Amino acid sequence: MQSSLIDIQGRKISYLRVSVTDRCDMRCVYCMSENMEFLPRPEVLTYEELERLCTVFMSHGVRRIRLTGGEPLVRRDIGDFLLSLGRWIQPDATMPGLDELTLTTNGSQLTRYADTLVKAGVRRVNVSLDSLKPERFSTITRRGNLHQTLEGVRAARDAGLAVRINTVAMKGINDDEFDDLIAWCGEIGADLCLIETMPMGETGEDRRAQYLPLHAIRLSLQKRWTFEAANGAGGAGPARYVRVAETGQRLGFITPLSHNFCDSCNRVRLSCSGQLYTCLGSDGAVDLREILRTGGTDADILDAIDRSLARKPLRHDFLIPGNDAKVQGPSRLMSVTGG
Repeated sequence: MQSSLIDIQGRKISYLRVSVTDRCDMRCVYCMSENMEFLPRPEVLTYEELERLCTVFMSHGVRRIRLTGGEPLVRRDIGDFLLSLGRWIQPDATMPGLDELTLTTNGSQLTRYADTLVKAGVRRVNVSLDSLKPERFSTITRRGNLHQTLEGVRAARDAGLAVRINTVAMKGINDDEFDDLIAWCGEIGADLCLIETMPMGETGEDRRAQYLPLHAIRLSLQKRWTFEAANGAGGAGPARYVRVAETGQRLGFITPLSHNFCDSCNRVRLSCSGQLYTCLGSDGAVDLREILRTGGTDADILDAIDRSLARKPLRHDFLIPGNDAKVQGPSRLMSVTGG
């Protein structure tokens, strides 16, 4: 089923990221402040409200949903919600429903939920892990336990889930571990994705000092590893992949600052409070919760989605740390991987 959700640039929206909670059992230095003030529970959408919004998107061509947080697996009764959404996985692409339901997690709860994820039809998960050194992991996450996360990764693999490890590349913090991470991912059969730190949200840290341009990291890694073309390198997300010949696993790069991926953007983001964001670099949002809670129809929700897509920007603009120059996404006439 082709998406009927089309933004002002003509891009078809087929991928929805859904935050089910703003709460997390970690406080990663690039993600949130140590003393977070979380939303009052009445402001967070119920599972019924979340699923209703998801069904509106699916009915108009969204084929992939990724659950995020905060940490999605810390929300009470998340297993029931996973199983309910999993019912929408539809092998017939001509019918409304999902090709894929996925999850991004810090891994702390995977030993508890890996089997439930599989039962719900989830086939792969992304696990955030920025260091293989226990003390450094604890410092980055402020309260995480490396052993617990590694056990979660093991449980996911044992349950049959494909795993991608997401690592935020931070200058002077974990930039000496990329080779170790590539080797370890090869040993456990997981892909690895390196991500440039992004200047979004208040964390209490100066992320400008942590910024690493990934093109330089890639050049460095190529001196020690053999990179080959990876089939299906684009996928549904912003990562651009190579295959590491020595391990057989894929290595991805997400470069929102040094080289944007906006030209092929096919996704929007729904916050746990019902705010619909069309761009990760934009503060503008449409309030879908208000429509839900004032008796709005599905047609009212769709109208609000369309209004939001009419304002989806061509690209995001971030300041490059160190020179205060703005980096923009490629024009629609440029290749995502070139220029």
